[in-house]
Amino acid sequence: MRIAQVAPLTEAVPPKLYGGTERVVHWLTEELVALGNDVTLFASGDSQTSAKLDATWPKALRLDGAVRDPNALHMVMLERVRRKCDDEEFDFLHFHLDYYPFSLFSRQPTPFLTTLHGRLDLPEHQPVFTTFSSIPVISISNAQRRPVPQANWVRTIHHGLPEALLTPRPVTPGYLAVLGRIAPEKGVDRAIKIAIRCGIPLKIAAKVDRADQDYYDEIVRPLIDHPLVEYIGEIGDHEKSDFLSGAIGLLVPIDWPEPFGLVMIEAMACGAPVIAYNRGSVAEIIEDGLTGFVVEDETSAVSAVDRLSGLSRPAIRKQFEARFTARRMALDYLAAYRSLMEAAEPRIKLVSSAE
Repeated sequence: MRIAQVAPLTEAVPPKLYGGTERVVHWLTEELVALGNDVTLFASGDSQTSAKLDATWPKALRLDGAVRDPNALHMVMLERVRRKCDDEEFDFLHFHLDYYPFSLFSRQPTPFLTTLHGRLDLPEHQPVFTTFSSIPVISISNAQRRPVPQANWVRTIHHGLPEALLTPRPVTPGYLAVLGRIAPEKGVDRAIKIAIRCGIPLKIAAKVDRADQDYYDEIVRPLIDHPLVEYIGEIGDHEKSDFLSGAIGLLVPIDWPEPFGLVMIEAMACGAPVIAYNRGSVAEIIEDGLTGFVVEDETSAVSAVDRLSGLSRPAIRKQFEARFTARRMALDYLAAYRSLMEAAEPRIKLVSSAE
């Protein structure tokens, strides 16, 4: 199958450090190629891929200080994709750009879908998904769908990562962990309070975006001065196996409807249990009492920490292998592609005969 994967230009594919969407696009693209498909990846020029790379811009926009209007370059990329559709270069188009492709690509015959990677509970999302209620979209969790039931949901496909990317290491766990991004909705201040109440060291491997600097300076930094707390900073995939394998558990005390949460399956890949607040997709990802505990607040999180030692780390790894590999994700997407292509065939034949 000739497939176009269209990624954001914000980060390289895969990203150098933080970047959830671009990492998922990379894993999916690599699996699709490994399964024998002819894949073209539309992404920044510093991306690394086994697919054909079509680069709209030479460098990821987050790392390019000269770019002040990223929308302009994304519009150029969409037009590049459309022109290649005119030349019938693709059997299927897969977008990872939220609602940006909806209008343009609903007016051309090549079947396509969009995976929605972000939150959908903002008021401005309502008119978008009402206006484009026929556009096929994929949710990354069932919870993500709730605010916009009027969207044309094809199916939910949970993220997956390569089976050998992160693996359990033979170390003795000795601390609680936070991984990802320091932001108010991620609840790093709550994680610190949980660890201190438990009297267990906490290691924080996370980045601070410019938009969240005030939260870090005013709320988190004073708490980091505690002797039980260690701030490591942002880490890459090559460091995560050791970091997560050494964790008694990963703390995810979020306070927003997170659509997925890659850090949870990263922990599972290393056999590390997760304690997460019952928000967004958490209850879909974490099997309470098997791969971690789903809790409601700080007090119940503290209580759950005492029960982490009763969970089997090999069993957690097995659940990851059964549910959250990149190969499973790619096969799910291929099934969705074929379904939409079959549905589009009558329309394409009708257009062709009319011409």
